[in-house]
Order: sequence, then structure tokens, then C-alpha cells
Amino acid sequence: MQFKKVTHVIFDMDGLLIESESVYDKIIGDIAAQFGKEYSADIKLKILGTPEPDTARIAVTEMQLPLSPEEFLADYKQRVMKELQNPELMPGAKELVRHLHKNDIPIAVATSSSQESMEMKTKNHYQDVFRFFHHIVCGSTDTEVKHGKPAPDIFLVCASRFPDKPDPSQCLVLEDAPNGVVGAIRAGMQAVMVPAKYVGEELRKPATLVLESLNDFKPELFGLPARE
Repeated sequence: MQFKKVTHVIFDMDGLLIESESVYDKIIGDIAAQFGKEYSADIKLKILGTPEPDTARIAVTEMQLPLSPEEFLADYKQRVMKELQNPELMPGAKELVRHLHKNDIPIAVATSSSQESMEMKTKNHYQDVFRFFHHIVCGSTDTEVKHGKPAPDIFLVCASRFPDKPDPSQCLVLEDAPNGVVGAIRAGMQAVMVPAKYVGEELRKPATLVLESLNDFKPELFGLPARE
């Protein structure tokens, strides 16, 4: 199977590079439980990959919580700051990032996180992973990103910040969330998906390629230098 050649790679962060989604699920579940509500798999899929204000709005609306989105967000952010001080890296993340960097492939991150939350979550992995990225776009706080995933905005902004401003078709996106995959495809990019187990078949369909882990990614399929 051969795919279109690319020159640049854009990574999502949560659930792809760092194992943070389980913590988010726990936090939202805990907030919901206070009001006797359940954070179901359906709602989880609607929220996965969205910027923080959208996360709050969807959670409050879908679970009919007796809170305003602003109140939810304040509680949520406080818990995130406490519980995501040191997330683990996802399998294969470090190796792939370093391989691409070593081969001079321009790489960047497009995350729905806020700047503050991104800095906190990555601080213990800055030296071994995050310093290799040319730039990191934080969807919740970046003023140029008008609409969150599944809109294409964050990926187009991310591509435009590489010095050589590649055409979107030259960019490959690596994502775990259905919302992110749809955003990437809408941006005119190919999307490799590394989904969580509970993401159903239907939601995997828009992806260019679906993998179990970043360890399974073969860069040469997209015209990038093969691993040694």
C-alpha cells in the first residue's frame, strides 16, 4: 500500500504522545459523579480531542450538569493541574520523534490543550521528546485557531508556522481522536490514526491508515526515511 509522499509531520499530543486521556476521563467522570451523572462512552467520543471550552460545553450539555460551562471549566482545569503533573509517554512516541528529527524531517505539535496545561504536561519529557519539535500550537489558547477540532483550523495554522510554509497536502498528521482525524482530512492532509480501543470501526473510517501503536508506523510508506 503506497500513500502520497509528505515532507512534514504534525503530531497530536494527548493520547498520542502522552498517556493523558485516562486522566481526563477520570476527571470528567469524577465531576459528573458529584451530580449523580455518568460519563458514558458516547459522550467521551464527542469530547475526545476538543479544546477545553468545547469540552466544558459538551460535558455540561450532554450530561445536563447543574453547572455553567465556565464553572465546569474552572473545576476541570484545577484538577488537570493537580493530576497531570507527570504523564507517561505513549509506546513508540520517543523513538519516532527522535527518528524524524535525526533525519531532518520538520515536525510540530497541534494540541487542543492550553499553553499552560501543555507546558505542565510536557515539562518532564521536554529534554527527551518535546524539544525536538519546531513549534507547538495550543488550540485552547492560540488566538489564530478560531475553531477547535474537528474543524481544520489548528492543522492549517500549524502548517503555516513551518519556515517553508508547506502545502497542507505535504503534511502528515498523527492522531488518536476521531475529531482530530476529521480535522486533518478537512485540512487537506493525510491522517494516521492510533485510536483507543473503545473507538469503533465507523469512527476509524475517515483515517488514511489505522495503527495499534506508534511503534507500527512505517515512515517509508509516506516517502519519509525508513527507521534503521
